Amino acid sequence: MADNTLPDQVAALQQLGARYPWIDTARAGIWGHSGGGNATAAAMFRYPDVYKVGIAESGNHDNLSYEDDWGERYQGLLEKKPDGTTNYTGQDNASLAKNLKGKLFLLHGMMDDNVPPQSTLLVVDALIKANKDFDLLLLPHARHGYGADSHYVMRRRWDYFVRNLLGAEPPKEFELKPQS
Repeated sequence: MADNTLPDQVAALQQLGARYPWIDTARAGIWGHSGGGNATAAAMFRYPDVYKVGIAESGNHDNLSYEDDWGERYQGLLEKKPDGTTNYTGQDNASLAKNLKGKLFLLHGMMDDNVPPQSTLLVVDALIKANKDFDLLLLPHARHGYGADSHYVMRRRWDYFVRNLLGAEPPKEFELKPQS
């Protein structure tokens, strides 16, 4: 979970930016949900000079606070090393939150039955302790996929990128509705 192919994405962004002058690599944004929420926060913390805006939705930000069958599958059982670290050291986003430079929007459904909201709250706590500014939206009745709140979340996501990457003001409280 620590890399999430991020080194490859950063290299591709830099190469494409060098090849195509219309790609503005100074305004790169990223968003993801669940494992993608983890990757988004990791991108903002591990590559703060590359990614300027991130939207991390329902991220499983620490395999020690997520399902044991996930972390153990990829990192094995918890093993303590002589230097005090473990095989899980450094995989959690909270430990890197102090590196945030750009704009980060964290979202989580409070009724999430896949990734517990505490996973995002670990990152929130670390950002507060590091005195970093960030945005947070907790959805009181949403599960992992947001359900009835999906259209609201999509609008907020678009608005966040428009404000923070384009530098424009989106239409106030534009309402997205499902097709009838």
